[in-house]
Formats: sequence, structure tokens, C-alpha cells
Amino acid sequence: MSSVSRQRQALMFRARSYTAFMFTPQPPIADWLAQLDATLARSKDFFADCPVALDLSAVELNPDAIAQLIASLDERKIRVLGIEGLQPSEGQAKLPPILRNGRGAHSLERPNPGKANTDAATEVAAVSSPALPAPKPQPASLLIEAPVRSGQSVVFMEGDITVLGSVGSGAEIVAGGSIHVYGALRGRAIAGAGGNPRARIFCHRVEADLLAIDCYYKTVDEIDGSLRRGPAQVWLDRGTVKISAMN
Repeated sequence: MSSVSRQRQALMFRARSYTAFMFTPQPPIADWLAQLDATLARSKDFFADCPVALDLSAVELNPDAIAQLIASLDERKIRVLGIEGLQPSEGQAKLPPILRNGRGAHSLERPNPGKANTDAATEVAAVSSPALPAPKPQPASLLIEAPVRSGQSVVFMEGDITVLGSVGSGAEIVAGGSIHVYGALRGRAIAGAGGNPRARIFCHRVEADLLAIDCYYKTVDEIDGSLRRGPAQVWLDRGTVKISAMN
């Protein structure tokens, strides 16, 4: 076999999707950054090491202003992987790539009309490939028999996720349905991500940094200390995330 043939076989392309937080800056940018700082003050490292995309459809910024905005986010440990809502033009060579055809997964919001839209999440295609075979039908639930370790992300928009072990700090579970964790739940858990307000989160030990149902969430500082380290369930009641102990 020639070296050229071996090289061609090594170039394999597959379609793959990743979940990223979508930030949608609003004018004026200085006020939007101030609201972002207020959110980060409650959870300093909430977006650290998380993929983030920028939707710039609500603002008109030249390439220099976009680069300055990205630098401001970088100072806050927020890394931008791509940009939406921007037409290709001169001066963008040093900016992150322009993203196309992102599919919205869910948005995380509090019932607070003054909050900036910084927490929306969207699926973005990292690599596309033509002529892929049709995907096989997926089950309505996903069973994970091993612990979900720190830094891992599990996304299953088709139904429930059940984890037989624990979820580590810095890990993320995103489900279109409910989430069941038969161990300690740390990191982030987002149920009903496709717009299902009836979804719930169940765990044997709640130690999470963030708990979300549909488009509403609570961060670690809002979880009653008496509920932490014990079995709990989480649900949505008229726009408010509720947490109760399970005895």
C-alpha cells in the first residue's frame, strides 16, 4: 500500500455536535458586561472551561469591537469558540469562526426581566460530513452504569438520563427528560432541556453547582444547606425551581 493511500485513509470526517452556552450581548455592551459580572459574582467559575458561542445578532460591532468584547470575556475566564449572527467581512481573520445552522437546545433563565440573556445553550456542529448514513433510532432513555467524572459532559435530548453512580464536580448532565442519579450529584444537571417543564431531577445526594428544569435554574448558593448532602428531588412550579428532601 502506498504512503498516499495510507494518508488518505487517515483523513476521516464525521459529523459531531457539542453543547455550548450561547451568549447574546445586548446594547450597550458595558451594561451587559455589568449584568454578566453580577451573575459571575454568585458563581465565580460557573462558565470556566465551558465552550461558549456568541450570538451578535442584537448588536452592531465592527471586528475591532468584537475582538475587544472577546478579550473582555476572556478576562472573565470565558472562552469563545465561535460567533453567530455575523456576516463574513474583512478584518475577521483573527476572530473565532462564524457558526452556521446551530440548533437551539434550551435557555437557562431566572424569572427576572432585567437579567441579561447570557445563559442560553445551543448545539453547534463542529465538523460536517456529506453522505452520512441515516442515524439509528435512539431509545427514550439513556443508562450510564459508570460514574460521570469531572470534566465529562453527557447530553441526551431524546429522553431521560439515569446514572447508576455519582456525577463528579465539573461534570454536566443535560437531558430532554428527567435525570436520575443513584449517587452524589455534583457539577451541573439540566433536565427538560428541550422545553419540558414536567421533567424532574432525582438524586441520592445533592451537591450540585447548578440545577435546572426547562429554562429556570438555581445555583449552589441558592440551595438550602439543610437539603445538601441528602436525597432530593427537583421540579418546576410555575416558573420557580423547587427542591425537597426525599426521606
